[in-house]
Amino acid sequence: MVFSSLIFLYAFFPLSLVGCLLFRKKSQRNVVLLIFSLAFYAWGEPVYVLLLMFMALVAWFCALRVLAAQTERCRRIWVAVSCVIDIALIGFFKYAGMICSLFGPVPAAVRSIALPIGISFYTFQLLTYVVDVYRGEAPAQKRYCDVLLYAALFHQCIAGPIVRYKDIGGELFGEAPVRAELAAGVSRFSAGLAKKVLLANPCGALADTLIMTDPGMNAAAAETAVAALQSQPVLGLWLGVAAYALQIYLDFSAYSDMAIGMGKMLGLHYPENFNYPYISRSVKEFWRRWHMTLGSFFADYVYIPLGGNRCSVPRWMFNTFAVWALTGLWHGASWNFVLWGLWFFVFLLLERAFLGKVLEKVPVLSNLYLLLVVLLGWVLFRYSNMSVAWTLCKCLFGAGSGGLFGFTAETLAKNKMFLLIVCALACTPLAKNIGAWLDRTGSRLWTCVRFAVIPVVLLLVSTAALVGASYNPFIYFQF
Repeated sequence: MVFSSLIFLYAFFPLSLVGCLLFRKKSQRNVVLLIFSLAFYAWGEPVYVLLLMFMALVAWFCALRVLAAQTERCRRIWVAVSCVIDIALIGFFKYAGMICSLFGPVPAAVRSIALPIGISFYTFQLLTYVVDVYRGEAPAQKRYCDVLLYAALFHQCIAGPIVRYKDIGGELFGEAPVRAELAAGVSRFSAGLAKKVLLANPCGALADTLIMTDPGMNAAAAETAVAALQSQPVLGLWLGVAAYALQIYLDFSAYSDMAIGMGKMLGLHYPENFNYPYISRSVKEFWRRWHMTLGSFFADYVYIPLGGNRCSVPRWMFNTFAVWALTGLWHGASWNFVLWGLWFFVFLLLERAFLGKVLEKVPVLSNLYLLLVVLLGWVLFRYSNMSVAWTLCKCLFGAGSGGLFGFTAETLAKNKMFLLIVCALACTPLAKNIGAWLDRTGSRLWTCVRFAVIPVVLLLVSTAALVGASYNPFIYFQF
């Protein structure tokens, strides 16, 4: 079940919201939340809900052992036990095929292992819980069901943001009264839904038309994809890559918007995950704005413990390399994701060495540089087959046989021009700034429009787009 499905919008979520709002006590609300969260996760994967429950059990038990340990050595052992079990499980379910490929053909039994939805997100959340208890930054929950609820919250369990226990624990289990922000939550949710359905989905369909879908390791499909890309004009290829870049941002940030909106309706405040990354002027700035909760996780639990930047240059290079290799690996069990992470590592090195100072002097060119780096990076991200990715990179710069322009590409560009302009504007803070300016006027009419008229219109238009729609993917489900 995805947030942008009709059954979720008009059955599952309304029932869960009414069930939660009927109870004022947190303990009662949390029971309802847990029931709906487990039902949501089990909707598509009834077996793997047991995996989620087991990993939450391990984190709950190890955190209590950390709290009860009498020596520092014992405390570290229990943290290590939790980390080893979590990493072993995600390694088995997500990376077994990739590891086996290093030694030869992947066995059929390994290829048949299904990836549990959201395992990358809830594994990290459970890791942060145990580590934060060890550091004294979060209390150890006495009740297993509380840790399970934290890991299984259906608002963000399968798509993030990555929520740390120390940031949400007080609102979930603390003494503070519940203060639901229904109007603000509905407004944020409806904006995310429209971003997903009205903008991201059409961009994805355009990208699939122009630059093909990932053929995987299928040799025949890869050959067909290579031939199709070589015959496309350069304009069509750049248009396809741009559409894919828009789809990824609008798709993922839309789910974060919807999660944050649902949380607000219940008085839960999840962290922001995106801050208009495409307006950045360097790779360093881009990663401060893109998937911010993932960047924060790697900074606090990998980069800084390794020594951060308070060390020699070779050691800093190693620390940065480790973070970006892991960042790529987190996104998927394929070598193209590792290369994608290391692609950004290379540019971070260049920016620290000399490029950063140059970019500061040319703000317009620096944004074009960033967009070029990111767009080429998305090529690596899209294709697990390296021959297809390499073919597209070459053809983007004129190595194909399709020429510079083509009738199909030009027609699509003209027909989709309005969509692409709206999507590009949605990647900037323009609408947010206009809304903030209108908020400062204190107009009651604007308040009514913002919290009543706009959400209703967006919900109705999004519903109309979903009825009968066959194209409604979610890219980050594979992670």
